[in-house]
Amino acid sequence: MNGGDEVGGSGKLPQPLDWRFSQVFGERSAGEEVQEVDIISAIEFDKSGDHLATGDRGGRVVLFERTDSKNASGARRDLEGTDYPLRHPEFRYKTEFQSHEPEFDYLKSLEIEEKINKIRWSQTANGALFLLSTNDKTIKFWKVQDKKIKKICDINTDSSRTLGNGSAASSSNSNSTNACLTNGGLPDKVNNSLSNDFSLPPGGIPLLRLPVVTASHETSPVARCRRVYTHAHDYHINSISNNSDGETFISADDLRINLWNLEISNQSFNIVDVKPANMEDLTEVITSAEFHPTHCNTLAYSSSKGSIRLIDLRQSALCDSHSKLFEDTETPSSRSFFTEIIASVSDIKFAKEGRYILSRDYMTLKLWDINMDSGPVSTFQVHEHLRPKLCDLYENDSIFDKFECCLSGDGLRVASGSYSNLFRVFGVSPGSTETTTLEASKNPMRRQVTTPSRPSRSLSSITRAVRRGAAESSGVDGNANSFDHTTKLLHLAWHPTENSIACAAANSLYMYYA
Repeated sequence: MNGGDEVGGSGKLPQPLDWRFSQVFGERSAGEEVQEVDIISAIEFDKSGDHLATGDRGGRVVLFERTDSKNASGARRDLEGTDYPLRHPEFRYKTEFQSHEPEFDYLKSLEIEEKINKIRWSQTANGALFLLSTNDKTIKFWKVQDKKIKKICDINTDSSRTLGNGSAASSSNSNSTNACLTNGGLPDKVNNSLSNDFSLPPGGIPLLRLPVVTASHETSPVARCRRVYTHAHDYHINSISNNSDGETFISADDLRINLWNLEISNQSFNIVDVKPANMEDLTEVITSAEFHPTHCNTLAYSSSKGSIRLIDLRQSALCDSHSKLFEDTETPSSRSFFTEIIASVSDIKFAKEGRYILSRDYMTLKLWDINMDSGPVSTFQVHEHLRPKLCDLYENDSIFDKFECCLSGDGLRVASGSYSNLFRVFGVSPGSTETTTLEASKNPMRRQVTTPSRPSRSLSSITRAVRRGAAESSGVDGNANSFDHTTKLLHLAWHPTENSIACAAANSLYMYYA
């Protein structure tokens, strides 16, 4: 299957995955206090899956690169058929850089946090990596490239040559001939000699030794900001998304979506504007936006009322009217004070080929077919066990937490985070009851209970909508564990070609494979 086209198809159900711990970066020791600036706020794999980027609340971007793929020969599927054990994906730290700094808007008397809201990879070129990062107001385009390290050798003459008066070079000089120093540093012994009382030998120094700059075979990644896109959003930026044409991208805030050209930083085009003439008439805001993965003229954006709109850039310059509207209608009898709050969509993702859209609201994950706007194909319960506690969650503002979602590259599974550093993986094939709850720790199955999830009700035979994962007991998660709303797993990403998930628990990056 390619990118979700198998969702809704017939055939043999895939076996549930056996998830295992792979790696952790920035693991905390017991009792260690987490600094606010170190908390991870964005995660993104590049299209190849060989690089992973994270952003944190301190405005830093950290890059990781895969190490095991360079040693493997042949396709992963071919290797799975051999008798040799398949190595799980391994990543290593590559580099990090300060993407954003705290700023102050003097016109509006507003502090602008350095926190990274989103990271999106752009197309690679000439061996260099390109990515977009954004905080609340400013988007930056970064180029990361390996540069050869230049070293300074302290002499360029052969110390074994005899001097003009027939005496050989002193042993102290000959020992320093091959010393190469990075960035023009001096060896300790030279520093020591300079710090002491230095006296010239009788007759002076017979031979002048000149330093030379040499390029070594070692490389070091260097990040350089290519462009800064600013002064285009009055409200906080919640989304950025690259277009499949490789030339443009969109940025979205609460009320507007702007279209940019990567090469032009001082001009953008407003393509969606939901701001009413009178702000008192405002009923919904934009919560997320994303380009279609293959159709450069199509994008989708979600709203705080739980709807998703599909727009076609070919229709008009200002796309106030949508081409399709996707929403799940609630029965009037089930409405409450919290209905609109928990219906707000916090994240949307297109499947690989763009046929399906995955959305996450506070309570559920929903899978939509863009060719069918009558309702979601499937609905997966993530927080149904929290429904009796909505009042408490409203009081401590947890009900406004924005959880992200992701799809596997083959489109057979979806995942999203929860509280107590848990995340849940669902199988989306018709008839599948695969529901796995994992904890962001070195023992991900610690909280797993082997009770099979069962569909609670079918919405219709036409849409094959299934609601799964609801817990019968209140105040506990899907595996009968009490939840901790202070530890939440908001950010996670699925590897584009393999069953590997990266997720953030506070300042720690955990990786799992199946």
